Amino acid sequence: MSGGALRVVLGDQLARDIAALDGLDPARDVVLLMEVEEECTHLPHHPQKIVLVLSAMRHFARALSARGVRVDHVRLEDPANTHAFRTEVLRAVARHRPARIVATHPGEWRVLADMRGWEQAAGVPVEIREDGRFLCPLPRFRAWAAGRRQYRMEFFYREMRRATGLLMEGDEPAGGRWNFDAENRAALPKGLRPPPPPRFPPDAITREVMALVAARFGTHFGNVSGFAWPVTARDARAALEAFIRDRLPLFGAYQDAMAAGEPTLFHSLLSTSLNLGLLDPLTACRAAEAAWREGRAPLNAAEGFIRQILGWREYVRGIYWHLMPGYAGTNALGAARPLPAFYWGAPTTMRCIAEAVAQTRDLAYAHHIQRLMVTGNFALLAGIAPAEINAWYLAVYADAVEWVELPNTHGMAIHADGGVMASKPYAASGAYINRMSDYCGGCAHDPKQATGPRACPFNFLYWDFIARHAERFAANPRMAMPLRSLARMDPRKVAAMRAEAARFLAALGA
Repeated sequence: MSGGALRVVLGDQLARDIAALDGLDPARDVVLLMEVEEECTHLPHHPQKIVLVLSAMRHFARALSARGVRVDHVRLEDPANTHAFRTEVLRAVARHRPARIVATHPGEWRVLADMRGWEQAAGVPVEIREDGRFLCPLPRFRAWAAGRRQYRMEFFYREMRRATGLLMEGDEPAGGRWNFDAENRAALPKGLRPPPPPRFPPDAITREVMALVAARFGTHFGNVSGFAWPVTARDARAALEAFIRDRLPLFGAYQDAMAAGEPTLFHSLLSTSLNLGLLDPLTACRAAEAAWREGRAPLNAAEGFIRQILGWREYVRGIYWHLMPGYAGTNALGAARPLPAFYWGAPTTMRCIAEAVAQTRDLAYAHHIQRLMVTGNFALLAGIAPAEINAWYLAVYADAVEWVELPNTHGMAIHADGGVMASKPYAASGAYINRMSDYCGGCAHDPKQATGPRACPFNFLYWDFIARHAERFAANPRMAMPLRSLARMDPRKVAAMRAEAARFLAALGA
């Protein structure tokens, strides 16, 4: 191929029209895909996440080859595999002697830093292209963020609605409102059973990868059994169609609900396909909009789904690249406790935590309220070190890529950025979990008690958190209500709750 381009496609860039492949010349160019152990073990990634990425890569390589594209696919089990991106790129340059390397902007600062060193190491020019899968290019986000003291998703989302025309009636939002979040907070009624999500049984390629991952990464949290994620663009489109047909109509009302034994409820489960490049985000948004316009789904459901993709997904990517690398090191609340063992499956008497962690172990999945208001809320209240909880979220979820995981965890869940993303901490007591779930029934703890042998840890931890940071929150108008409530409490009750919190955290080994 001497004189052509070496086109590098990473494992989360498996879109047929990914920027690195634009202008590809099948006669002269080679596409390089690399399965490297370093990416599987720099954190103990969930085995199902590893299976997902490797199987999707192998299906993508096969599809490229079927189109007549020359593919250099370095597999994990190849004896000569050096298991690191840079050395595999250098080996590929030696094999193919390209005139240049073409890559797409990665999803992680660590990988971008490595990629920026390829040119000097390989001795050939390297072009890093903007990732066109996203609806807001990074230069556009930087222009939006320039000069702002706070970056509020709601204002960004409105601009994206105008730019795309999604859910717009001329210059006005459909239904006269930009946001229907207030209609999307219902608890799941008794007797309402969500339809099961589609499953995609492993084919021969996926089964081979499952065996490989079980053998090499069997000590990681979770296992490969029950793997059923989409690993091709065709399966991802089928998953989208099933969601629009079967679950979107009730997604809006119950998107914040939690229920024991119902890990997926009415959620789309499309984030893995979106983040790997198997599904186009605009296609997904337009499908939801069409369902509303055709009377197959209510507006609050379509808007809630579109806001998650067009709003949150694009917004957090912009935040990540606008503020990194310093963003990851912020720790506004001075949190320093180690991650409790129950995040890795150790026994806990808190049923909500046990449910969320068990399904994470079994499925490599938990929906956004479980992540924000159960495992994230606990980490916030207990003062878990940002680096530890961020690493956990990135490791255990199949859809976790750092550009999306870090801002959601660091900014939204644990407020480590001091309010860059969220105007107040998403802190809640046991009352919230009791209202939005059935977890508290049968739990060893009573969500109505804040002290005593059956006190809910979320209660005394909540008030300890408010008291601990009262001075910091005094200037925040959105924290005025809990601070007033704290001030009105009997000081003896406050002292008792804080003593409970201290004993509880000490028992965790924190």
